[in-house]
Amino acid sequence: MLNRTQRLLSMTTAIVIASASLAAAEPSAELIAAAKKEGTLTTIALPHNWCGYGDVIAAFKAKYGIEVNELNPDAGSGDEIEAIKANKGNKGPQAPDVIDVGLSFGPSAKAEGLLMPYKVSTWDTIPDSAKDAEGYWYGDYYGVLSFVVNTDIVKDAPKDWADLKKPELANSVALAGDPRASNQAVQAVYAAGLAAGEKDAAKAGEAGLSFFSEVNKAGNFVPVIGKSASLAQGSTPIVIAWDYNGLSWRDSLKGNPPVEVVVPASGVVAGVYVQAISAFAPHPNAAKLWMEFLYSDEGQLGWLKGYCHPIRFNDLAKNNKIPKELLDALPPAAAYEKAVFPTLAEQEAGKTAITTKWDATVGANVQ
Repeated sequence: MLNRTQRLLSMTTAIVIASASLAAAEPSAELIAAAKKEGTLTTIALPHNWCGYGDVIAAFKAKYGIEVNELNPDAGSGDEIEAIKANKGNKGPQAPDVIDVGLSFGPSAKAEGLLMPYKVSTWDTIPDSAKDAEGYWYGDYYGVLSFVVNTDIVKDAPKDWADLKKPELANSVALAGDPRASNQAVQAVYAAGLAAGEKDAAKAGEAGLSFFSEVNKAGNFVPVIGKSASLAQGSTPIVIAWDYNGLSWRDSLKGNPPVEVVVPASGVVAGVYVQAISAFAPHPNAAKLWMEFLYSDEGQLGWLKGYCHPIRFNDLAKNNKIPKELLDALPPAAAYEKAVFPTLAEQEAGKTAITTKWDATVGANVQ
């Protein structure tokens, strides 16, 4: 019988780390000085209750004395890319220095010349399959899509995707983003397609659209971006979101209302997000120092405290860097055994089908 740590390690076989740890590496004094001279880092799309980012940002500010200008915390991955494009010639406060986007957005942003390459000190402990060889983007953390349920309203929490079509769930089901722009929402639709039995990525995307069309026609879909507040208020009593978001919401609501986070029995999709620096960053040195912090042991464990599996998880576990209480706070590892990690090609095929056909197939304007 595998113990919890071993099970957690086994779920990451798709992103195997094959290098000795360089976790003790520190950013150079020159980089720190240059970043402090710039004085500010501009981020975008980092809600404080997402992956523990509130504490991570606070720790970075306290450690280096650099101000963090936070743009549009609720933006989606597509919005982040558009923010770079819209501010190419702008060195003001609306130009993001760094982005945190879904895996498929990394290569496309690189191809468009929107990213600046940079390899952090712990580069060799990031799995090769989760980073660009030239350093234009690199995986940061991952989780799986789950059903986040307000059990004050929904007494019998759905256990699998098909349950979302049940008549007793009228006006109950929401996505945690706009599937035309949000990676989290795109992957939720894709996961529903896999649960329907499709293996081909493009067909899985279309099957997911058909599924949500049925949920919408049944009167169960709520065209509102689901958040902690709407979950608590009952306007979106079921939100399909990354497990780490749901667990964070559960903790922050403190039982008012009670919240259950369910990893579905099928269609368990794991999503890797990636970090990158804008090619037009007004504060490039602060951006590099931010990356050094995020990929240090401290930054990685900060994400884990927010229920996100950091990309260096295997390296940290191998070197006994993960406190037992953090492992114990995670959901049972058995729920993750069926998790699949779509490749970049699969993600791109699924995303194209979903983002371009959502309006025609589902016809729900999520906002």
